[in-house]
Amino acid sequence: MTAATLDTALEAVHHDAHAEAHHGEHEHAHDQLGMNKLGLNIFMASEAMLFLAMAAGRFYLGGMYKPESLNIGLGLGLTAILLASSFAGYRGVGAISRGDRQQFILWIAFAAVLGIIFTGLVVGVEWPAAAHEFPLNSEDPQLRSYSTAFYAMTGLHVFHLLQGLLGLALLTWLGIKGKFGPGDHWGATGTVRFWTFVDIMWLAVVFPVLYIL
Repeated sequence: MTAATLDTALEAVHHDAHAEAHHGEHEHAHDQLGMNKLGLNIFMASEAMLFLAMAAGRFYLGGMYKPESLNIGLGLGLTAILLASSFAGYRGVGAISRGDRQQFILWIAFAAVLGIIFTGLVVGVEWPAAAHEFPLNSEDPQLRSYSTAFYAMTGLHVFHLLQGLLGLALLTWLGIKGKFGPGDHWGATGTVRFWTFVDIMWLAVVFPVLYIL
C-alpha cells in the first residue's frame, strides 16, 4: 500500500467518523427538543387541571351566583389586553424564526408591557373594587363563597402571569445579548407558548367562570 493510498484511506475513515458523530449529535438534539416539548405540554396540562379544579370548586360552593356589581367592562378590557399580548408574543417568535432580531426584541418587550398593564389592573383596580363590593368577610354566605373563588382564581392566574413575565423579560435580555436565531429559537417558542397558555386560562376558564356563568 502506497503512502497516497494510506492517506486516502485514513481521510475516508476520518470523514465517516465525523459524519457519524455529526449525525449522532443531530439525533440527540432532535430527541432533546422532543422531550422539551413533551415536558412543557405535560406541565401545561397539569396546570390546566388546577384551574379547572378551582372552577369546579367555585360552582360547588356558591352555585351559579355572582354579584350584580361585577365590572364586566373591566373584565372584557383585561381579556383584550391579554389577547393582544399573545399576538405580540407570536409575532416575536415569527420574527426570530426569520432572523429579524430587532423585531423579535420589540414584539417580546411589547408583550411583556401588556402583561404588566394587565397585572397592574388586576391588582390595583380589580382587587380593591372586589374588596369593596364583595368582601371576604361578608355575612352573606353566597357572596362570601364567590369572593373566595374570585380571589383564589385571579390570584392563581396572577401567579402564572408573573412567571410568564419573568420569562418574557429573560427573552428580551437574551435577544439583546444575541441569543436565538432562525435555527435555534425553541427557548423563545416555549416561553411564548406558556404565556399563551396563561392567556387561554383567563379566556377559557377564569373570565367566563367569574364574570359570565
